[in-house]
Amino acid sequence: MAGFRALAREVRNPRRHITARRTSLRKCLERFAPYGHRATWHHLCTRSGITPEDRRPDPLGLLTALEELEEARTLWLAYEADFAARRRQEKLLGIRQPSAVDDWHLRTWGGCDIIPCESPSTHPDDRLADVLRRLIAAMESGPGAACPVCIRPSLVWREDLDRYPSAGPVCADCGIVVPLPLLTTEALAAARRVVRMSRYAAV
Repeated sequence: MAGFRALAREVRNPRRHITARRTSLRKCLERFAPYGHRATWHHLCTRSGITPEDRRPDPLGLLTALEELEEARTLWLAYEADFAARRRQEKLLGIRQPSAVDDWHLRTWGGCDIIPCESPSTHPDDRLADVLRRLIAAMESGPGAACPVCIRPSLVWREDLDRYPSAGPVCADCGIVVPLPLLTTEALAAARRVVRMSRYAAV
């Protein structure tokens, strides 16, 4: 099975048919897709001017999408290398139990579903690397009261997510499922209250 870098070379190869190059870009998302495969694809298409269903997209659009994906992957792999080095040092000091943030991070190792989106068509507008920088900053600064990506407090608890996790706080503005360790107890309680109030209003 080809790795990310081999697939990226196939996307850049002008001698390959454009449909095959598009397929290689889609396969890159099997190795790195911060929002999940479908939402990351939709995000890249939106930002690069590609129609998601177009089997013969503009080659320049493909390259633009690949460059954004590569930039984000390089950033995330550097963070993971730093994370691994820190955990080795902590274990040498006798700190065996990872923190809640570290435990969540281990579940996203490699870069797939780092911050999944509730809907494939609703995701942050900014470049993937910029979004991941904000996420990393939030992980390093501790739990907050708002979405770590768009910094808005519009959080709603959802029990019917069709992915892992199956329940959690969703940002009503940028659409991400916010990792639990990045929110304070008060913020999580407020998100749950929004759900209860919506249910009562519907009765």
